[in-house]
Amino acid sequence: MRGLSAVTVAGLGLLAGALVTAAAHHHALVSLRARLDQYAHDQRHTDLAIQQRLHWELLSKALDDPELAEVVDLYEGHVSPTQRRQYIFANALYTNLLFYYRIGNVSREEFFKHVRGFLQSPIFREYWEATRQQRASISDTDEAELGLMVDDLVRQLDETEEERWWVVGEPPEGPGNGRA
Repeated sequence: MRGLSAVTVAGLGLLAGALVTAAAHHHALVSLRARLDQYAHDQRHTDLAIQQRLHWELLSKALDDPELAEVVDLYEGHVSPTQRRQYIFANALYTNLLFYYRIGNVSREEFFKHVRGFLQSPIFREYWEATRQQRASISDTDEAELGLMVDDLVRQLDETEEERWWVVGEPPEGPGNGRA
């Protein structure tokens, strides 16, 4: 009985040691996973920032050179060179706001409020209408969802008799801090 008891105690000790080792490994794996997730999150922000910078550089070239601006003229109907430059700038403003949303610098509600301000510009409204087909070609993305939200806001602004434009429309509910 005594020998069996010593073997049992030794076995229990080994089992306890194995459980402690497994728990330590589990904790290390969870910690490693958290660091990898943070790295992926940071890398996504870096990639988005690089893409945003490249987008701005390309748009800047188009703003500076009318011949290059013709390349990005994907608007519905005839657009004068002046309108094209204005639309390119409107695109830069909207894309910048979209980037801020994606990295979590503005909430969905703040995005909504900024766009509501953009829509007070007749030129931005023209740009928005001229790019309708382009937006219709994207789906199942945060950009498509936000575009539909802006389309709805345009409709609400058009239908209201409210002079205080800054109160028109309901900001979206929920966390909506982009896909940061």
